[in-house]
Amino acid sequence: MRRYAVVGTGARARVHVAAVERYGVLVGLADPNPVRIAAHNRLLAAPVPAYRAADFTTMLAEQSVDVAVVTTVDRHHAHYVVAALEAGCDVITEKPMTTDPEGAAAVADAVARTGRRVDVAFNYRYHPVHERVAGLLAGGVVGRVGSVHFEWFLDVRHGADYFRRWHRDKASSGGLLVHKSTHHFDLVNWWLGAAPVSAYAQGSLFFYGEESGKRHGRHRDYARVHGSPEADGDPFALHLAEDGWLRELYLDAEPEDGYRRDQNPFAPGVTIEDDLAVLVRYDTGASMTYHLTAYSPKEGYRVVFNGDAGRLELEVVETSWVSGQHAAGEPGWVRLTAQPLFGRASELPTEHGGGHHLADQRMTAQLYGPPIPDPLGRRADHTDGIRSLLTGFAANRSLTTGQPVAVADLL
Repeated sequence: MRRYAVVGTGARARVHVAAVERYGVLVGLADPNPVRIAAHNRLLAAPVPAYRAADFTTMLAEQSVDVAVVTTVDRHHAHYVVAALEAGCDVITEKPMTTDPEGAAAVADAVARTGRRVDVAFNYRYHPVHERVAGLLAGGVVGRVGSVHFEWFLDVRHGADYFRRWHRDKASSGGLLVHKSTHHFDLVNWWLGAAPVSAYAQGSLFFYGEESGKRHGRHRDYARVHGSPEADGDPFALHLAEDGWLRELYLDAEPEDGYRRDQNPFAPGVTIEDDLAVLVRYDTGASMTYHLTAYSPKEGYRVVFNGDAGRLELEVVETSWVSGQHAAGEPGWVRLTAQPLFGRASELPTEHGGGHHLADQRMTAQLYGPPIPDPLGRRADHTDGIRSLLTGFAANRSLTTGQPVAVADLL
């Protein structure tokens, strides 16, 4: 069985640690914060050696690691990916693979030099709905695709969470166009068998942040929730002490590094956008109009493919409305509709249930388990990781310059 070590022991690491427990051998955990490592070790049948993140390569050597799993803050991904490749390991990394063009180039160079493999954890490819769309497009349901319209809306529970955490700092996350939208851009690349050529973007911090919060009257004068009476009754407040896992992983770990997981999304320090529009051109000749809204009353997305043989429409509602930190309202639903030219529209059967959990199960079975058939090409390597980022990189630069940006100018 292959030997795995994980660097970065936040909440997302648990998905990968559980998969290694099932399919491989976990031999080490690394993180700047030993309290977080201890939280993960507590859940293991047998605790594994703990290392400081600065001793990552020491861990790889001492534990004879075959595969390094990278689940750190986004801005550090490329550093650990390259270090692991140079140490002779294969790598599984959470998305985004990096946050800037320099990191993408460094990973590509390291793969070429070492011949090792990098897998990027794009769990959205493994959702049954997305697999169904991939199969239909590959089967020619709309013919050649000329344009895509993609709208993603994060509700005020999920969307606000990016503005409480380190993600609110664009230097750490690359902004939502890199951290979040890389999922969506990868789906379109995968569905179309295409790569982006150029992007033009407009966006703003419209809803979150101190200035916007004061404008629409939701700003409260506190920096973080824990210990702040001003946060009582605030529907945007995350109470870490009320969740055992979050308390152990973050609140109890604060004395080690000072990281606050429960910041006020309307406090100063937000440097990412929450409302973003992008126009993308692909090497197939297709175009995409994309919009991300991070302050919606409901959670879901819609994507439309227009082709020379018809139209395919996917609409997904994951949460119809939210109340504070808890989802409420009607269960989610999905509608997939195909309409040929000169023909009536028909709704196509598809599986919806499972969400992230089911997609994670399918993804980790392929990444960590024995070989399984993959006719849709769901498994994503470093090339897919770079292609997913090129749209976000170009769009971020376009936000700065106000001009369309050619992908060829980035790398």
